[in-house]
Amino acid sequence: MDQRSGQKRAVDYLYPLVEPFDQRMIDMGDGHQIYVEQCGRPDGVPVILFHGGPGGGCSPAMRRYFDPDYYRVVLFDQRGCGRSRPLAEVGNNTSWHLVRDTERICTDLGIGRYIGFGGSWGATLALICAISHPERLRHLVLRGVFLMTRAELRWFYGGGAGAFFPDLWQRFVAPIPEEERDDLIAAYHRRLFSGDRAEEIHFGRLWAGWENALASIQSDGWFGESPAEYARAFSRLENHYFSNAGFLDEDGWILKNRARIEQIPADIIQGRYDMICPPQSAWSLASGWERARLNIVPMAGHALSEPGISEALVRVMDRLRG
Repeated sequence: MDQRSGQKRAVDYLYPLVEPFDQRMIDMGDGHQIYVEQCGRPDGVPVILFHGGPGGGCSPAMRRYFDPDYYRVVLFDQRGCGRSRPLAEVGNNTSWHLVRDTERICTDLGIGRYIGFGGSWGATLALICAISHPERLRHLVLRGVFLMTRAELRWFYGGGAGAFFPDLWQRFVAPIPEEERDDLIAAYHRRLFSGDRAEEIHFGRLWAGWENALASIQSDGWFGESPAEYARAFSRLENHYFSNAGFLDEDGWILKNRARIEQIPADIIQGRYDMICPPQSAWSLASGWERARLNIVPMAGHALSEPGISEALVRVMDRLRG
């Protein structure tokens, strides 16, 4: 308990940190090696955790949302980020490569059906995997839903969110010449892939800083600079995916293919004041999906670490133990 405010923190809802019982690199045969770890109960109900970004990578804190005496939790760093190699590599790096990576992980680890757990871009990837291989999913647990649509990208990189944070938006936009500001994703792409490492790091920090500043409802401004290599990898990967609309066949692809997964039960946790992925996407995803439960958390933003978000996710995972 935070003695100053009397408010619970996210960590008050989480399980104690456990160490992995298995860590490995899987060579995907096309230049990428994927870091995979397992924790919890080796013969437990499998959960595959899809981290955000693209490019965010996994952290030890992500293991703490699951009862380690019941669940077998699989975490992996997606191509180009975290402990996977090569870092920041965008070649052979699309949503469809990540779907195949997930299938390869299941095969190597002997996993049949699993619970897909993901937030933000992790929710996007969990949905793409479910639509591609619905027979694999026993349940979906999604947070801060992002459907990889043009409307969502316009909101965050076209001034929608900036209308609520004009000071932070100005900091993100200012380094870009006025004649390029009609497409900030493209403008940043030119700089994140310029071949000048110092420039890539500088603009990587600006790109990551804009997102990080809006992640929590408690945010009161721009955070300190991200570590150089993390910022470069995160921003290059995210921009690469956004520049290509997630490599999906058409705008709105997830909702247009939702019928393929409507037999799968789902829990959707959404912050009411999520400025990165506004609640409209979660609402649209859940509407008409009879087996989906939507929980809009009041006084919560986007971050996994929001106390209300963490509490809701742990409650869902505890309920699924039966």
